Amino acid sequence: MKLGLAAIGAVCARLERPQEKFTSVLIGGTNGKGSAAATLSSIARASGIRAGLYTSPHLIRVTERVRIGEEDISAEELDATLGEVFRAADAAPEVPVTYFEAMTAAAFSAFARRNLPLGVLEVGLGGRFDATNVAPASVSVVTSVSLDHVEELGSSLASIAREKAGIFRFGRPALVHTREREVLETLRACAEEGGAFFHDVAREACAFDVRTGMEGTRFALETPAARYQLRTPLPGLHQAGNTACAVRAAELLTAFPQITRDAITAGVAATRWPGRLESFSVEGRLVLLDGCHNPGAAAALSQALEAAGLFGKAGLVFGAMADKDIEAIAAALFPAARRVTLVRAPGARAATAGELLRRAGPLHPAAATEESLEAAFDRLLSLPGTDPIIVAGSLYLVGEARALLLARWPAPRQTEAPVP
Repeated sequence: MKLGLAAIGAVCARLERPQEKFTSVLIGGTNGKGSAAATLSSIARASGIRAGLYTSPHLIRVTERVRIGEEDISAEELDATLGEVFRAADAAPEVPVTYFEAMTAAAFSAFARRNLPLGVLEVGLGGRFDATNVAPASVSVVTSVSLDHVEELGSSLASIAREKAGIFRFGRPALVHTREREVLETLRACAEEGGAFFHDVAREACAFDVRTGMEGTRFALETPAARYQLRTPLPGLHQAGNTACAVRAAELLTAFPQITRDAITAGVAATRWPGRLESFSVEGRLVLLDGCHNPGAAAALSQALEAAGLFGKAGLVFGAMADKDIEAIAAALFPAARRVTLVRAPGARAATAGELLRRAGPLHPAAATEESLEAAFDRLLSLPGTDPIIVAGSLYLVGEARALLLARWPAPRQTEAPVP
């Protein structure tokens, strides 16, 4: 990982600045940015706009990171586009690029080559020095700010907020969704200093009558532009706020008059964002996958389980990166589970099951380790009853679980049912 814009800027210049050839929206935040980006992309599709979506990380295949319309980019197109990026980077003088910088430049190039009018870009880390920040965003969004990646972004909410405010643009809308006064005032001050038009989404877009279950979330939303009755397939009370960010961003994309009230409603309903409280039905059990890789996201998952009547009923399979605040994540999440199984997630940075037990085991009386995700999953399936199973923590673990489910059980996804 390398924070900074010099390398990505140089490579994009050699590629003839593809990031300037489409209207872009930058969406950052500690949590919720991916959900908001996927929702805005879906709204664009429902409006008849050919849009690109760039997100990270991927769950199973790297092609998931670059979506064009409703489809992930093909392996062949991504390979060809990355070839162009590497040739640009290798030209004299050589510009060393990271994995994320190369993927970001490839997404820009793919969107430009397809002549897409709109690209929705999820910020990777922070904002100010993230590779996506070379895009001249027409609208910028910060969905939330909490303590995460403190070594890179700072140890206070204010310092992290300042880093995320780096995506704001002079004379352009800067949307913020937070109820933390320190964060809100820091972001407001940054927007004013940079000449951006500040929008407090929590005040401008009022969500009420929120009802949620594992099948999704229904709520009413009132904005300065319209009043909506919305349903998103994404479960959890927090998704009302993430959706509100996407709706306000859509309303403020004035270059696209085809984004209407009906298109927004339809786009929200058609949102697809795998691995975030995604539900499956396996051998009569509800299986949930959720990449809650920081304390705020873990608290949101716990809240969602309580709202769905599943608090304290599920078997949890948990894995995390060793550099995460494992103790705080576990404190927020473990009380929501009947039993906890700790496994190592994929990747060199992952904490071993033994380390997880040492750091988080004391937070649940029934915590135990298992040698692999598949072994943990099979053990939970073998238990009597129909207790739900949750795989949560690292998105890499969620990706492994999703691949396992899709390989072993044909069409395991749940059929949708109305939210009560």
